[in-house]
Amino acid sequence: MAKQVRIGLVGYQFMGKAHSNAYRQLHRFFPELGVEPVLKALCGRSEEKVKAAAEKFGFESYETDYRKLVERDDIDIIDIVTPGDTHVEIAIAAAKAGKMVFCEKPLASSVDKVQVMCDAVNAAGVRNATCFNYRGVPAVKLAKQMIQDGVLGKIYHWRSVYLQDWIVDPNFPIVWRLQGDIAGSGSHGDLVAHSIDLAHYLVGDITEVCGMMDTFIKQRPILAESDDRLGGKASDEMGDVTVDDSSIFLARFANGAVGTFEATRMAAGRKNHNKFEINGSKGSIVFNMERMNELEYYNHDDPAELKGFRTIQTTDGCHPYTGNYWPIGHIIGYEHTFINLIHDMLQAWESGAEFHPDFNDGLKCQKVLDAVKSSSDTRTWKGV
Repeated sequence: MAKQVRIGLVGYQFMGKAHSNAYRQLHRFFPELGVEPVLKALCGRSEEKVKAAAEKFGFESYETDYRKLVERDDIDIIDIVTPGDTHVEIAIAAAKAGKMVFCEKPLASSVDKVQVMCDAVNAAGVRNATCFNYRGVPAVKLAKQMIQDGVLGKIYHWRSVYLQDWIVDPNFPIVWRLQGDIAGSGSHGDLVAHSIDLAHYLVGDITEVCGMMDTFIKQRPILAESDDRLGGKASDEMGDVTVDDSSIFLARFANGAVGTFEATRMAAGRKNHNKFEINGSKGSIVFNMERMNELEYYNHDDPAELKGFRTIQTTDGCHPYTGNYWPIGHIIGYEHTFINLIHDMLQAWESGAEFHPDFNDGLKCQKVLDAVKSSSDTRTWKGV
């Protein structure tokens, strides 16, 4: 019988739904895992809303104060999916209470704040993880294996774009993701953070950046009522947008590779266009989250008459994770990225093995985010 690991989740909107679903589904698809999550308590500030969410998501109980949650004896993991300005205090409290800590990205709004979080979990000796869920995509895991096996040879180029369009309408209200004091940044921390982590995971450490960040719509209606799908109802009152709409930068990697990064939530027609291409001396790979079950691969050594990108359907049982889901060609989706990442996290924690992405990976990402912001402000190259 699997050992139970008891979950206390702080936050219940978009990411709360994603994480809750992942915990519920995990043991159904990975029954061989030695631990099974139990949804013990959901925490939120509005008792009416958190109570309804707890019932909807399948939690046994709820709390309206994270301090009470972290002190409970029946909680093993504190999972933080709240807006970014609250991550630091919750993570520190959880670490001091001896809980394992799992936190959404970006961990905080600055390197100094993330460092405080890292210091807290290190001082307490508790396991920790950052939710960079795209590491849980089978095609991304396959790309990692191919690079490690030398299939692409020496890596020369990384180029990524992460494009969305959900704030193109100037009448879209100022949700918390458009408020700098809460979110820290806009497309920069929300989107390009994922690209940075994938670049670190697949190519290696970034050492130097040169970037620019811009805000195109500087005023929007103030939010009247939020929902769990990134949006909400606008009021008649206007307010200032205090985050970026666009982030673009060049990068140099420690291994000699070079890269380009672009992220925006103002790309009309793009919904979740998280795409990267990696070029090496022996070949190239291309991934696009909007076609997440595919990985494009070019082999430079193919005969001339056969050269061209091939599409690998990463749904066969031999591909990462997919043997636990459906027959080949029966695709999986966004929700499964969380299931897969949490599987890897709990498997590592149960065995005592090292797990990534942890808080140190979140810190590495934040160092790049901060360096790009500094570069944009000063219009110069910045070391990471």
